[in-house]
Amino acid sequence: MCDERTEKENEAYFARKGISRRDVARLGIGAGFVAMLPACASPSQDVVEAGVTERDVVITTPDGDCDAHFAFPAQGAHAAVLVWPDIMGLRPAFRMMGKRLAESGYAVLTVNPFYRSAKAPVIEPGQSFRDPDVRTKLVGYRRAVSTEGMVSDAKAFVDWLDAQDEVDTSKKIGTTGYCMGGPYVMRTAGNIPERIGAGGSFHGGGLATEGEDSPHLLIPNMEAGMLIAIAENDDEQAPQVKTILKDAFAANDVPAEVEVYEGAMHGWCPPDSAVYNEEQAEKAWSRLLALFETHLA
Repeated sequence: MCDERTEKENEAYFARKGISRRDVARLGIGAGFVAMLPACASPSQDVVEAGVTERDVVITTPDGDCDAHFAFPAQGAHAAVLVWPDIMGLRPAFRMMGKRLAESGYAVLTVNPFYRSAKAPVIEPGQSFRDPDVRTKLVGYRRAVSTEGMVSDAKAFVDWLDAQDEVDTSKKIGTTGYCMGGPYVMRTAGNIPERIGAGGSFHGGGLATEGEDSPHLLIPNMEAGMLIAIAENDDEQAPQVKTILKDAFAANDVPAEVEVYEGAMHGWCPPDSAVYNEEQAEKAWSRLLALFETHLA
């Protein structure tokens, strides 16, 4: 997942491929995209646009109050989706992604995983993970969330979703995660199998480690269809991960799609990422929608 080593790996990968900073800028929108998002991306009250309602919500967890963004079709009840952002947290780009998913017919909760430390957004427009001070702050926020705390958060978020009129509780819940959110998806699916029907990890880090609490060890508990989208440079760093995951999913009859996305760097999915890759991000998005259509319908 994102850390100083990841930044160095991205830089080294670009150098090996002969890709300049200017080329990187052409790959994606970059951090300046944050400042261009509309003000309604952070609604203080219900905002209805294009058939989708957005609102800011607060969810009580065992460790405090978590601020979050809830987007859902303006009419009816729908399958719910829980979104775990990357290490830069809940921000305009992820609000936009949540709204887009709601436009496809889902009730989408995008949470601030760092609520124990700060309210969202935890970075300012234009700030980058490349900034050492920003990186130090965000890594500290991440370390403040224990595995046990993350699991208790997931259970609180699922309970909250199930209590909303906009959620169809006869359907299972989907969950997605980016960067550090990838292992959160695995832990959510493995610890709440009775409610989680689909999980998607995008450039997730630490999905299969040698630790006794490695997320992949929860695969026997899962009752969800899974999508694991791996960055090419993450695969170069740890090529064994995809095999470990494929073997574990197959051994436990868990339907899963595990793929390395060619040319996609760690962090390629969020549209405000410095390495955003539109073509591969859209491919990942289409696979996510197919996963939900299969397992949440």
